[in-house]
Amino acid sequence: MTVIHDNLKTVQDKIQAAARADAHADANEPTLVAVSKRQPDDRIDAALDAGQRCFGENRVQEAQTRWTARRAAYPDLILHLIGALQTNKAADAVALFDVIEVVDRPKLARALSSEMAKQNRQLDCYIQVNTGDEPQKSGISPADVDDFIVQCRDEYGLNIVGLMCIPPADEEPAMHFALLATIAKRNELDKLSMGMSGDYEEAIGFGATSVRVGSALFGARDS
Repeated sequence: MTVIHDNLKTVQDKIQAAARADAHADANEPTLVAVSKRQPDDRIDAALDAGQRCFGENRVQEAQTRWTARRAAYPDLILHLIGALQTNKAADAVALFDVIEVVDRPKLARALSSEMAKQNRQLDCYIQVNTGDEPQKSGISPADVDDFIVQCRDEYGLNIVGLMCIPPADEEPAMHFALLATIAKRNELDKLSMGMSGDYEEAIGFGATSVRVGSALFGARDS
């Protein structure tokens, strides 16, 4: 689908421009994580045909259906889990994904650690931070995140490489991006997964190293 090719180039160009304008301009260009949840196969295949290789999925079972066979055809594929993870799905998540962005509680950290040891797969992990302390949203509170990072590293042996957030829909995202960057800096974490279709350029200005873009690439998701 030509529109997917065009959308991908537009997003990539905007990422490059934002990175050049960013105070972190000497850093690597942010990674585009194409959010493929609930997208039809023809749009996914069009993105793959255009060269996109990094994708984000919200649900383990849906991702298994979509990506298990495609891995054989695309050995350079990188899959990020970006949706809430139940502990009973930890084994499947570790087997399928390359990056887990949603570590948000000790029980899940323990389950992931156990499965990674069993499967001999040490995946990069992000702590999901609930920067707005929204009760309906996954993520650890900013007040608790420092201790949780230490626990994940020292007690569970997880490879915590960065932080992820989803700012509240009714607030300016900038203060949440700034907060996440501050937490990452004081914990010596290099990676920040923040910014989506409506605000990824702004997130790059606050140091995002990866952005999660869905509708700007694929259009509206199927309901």
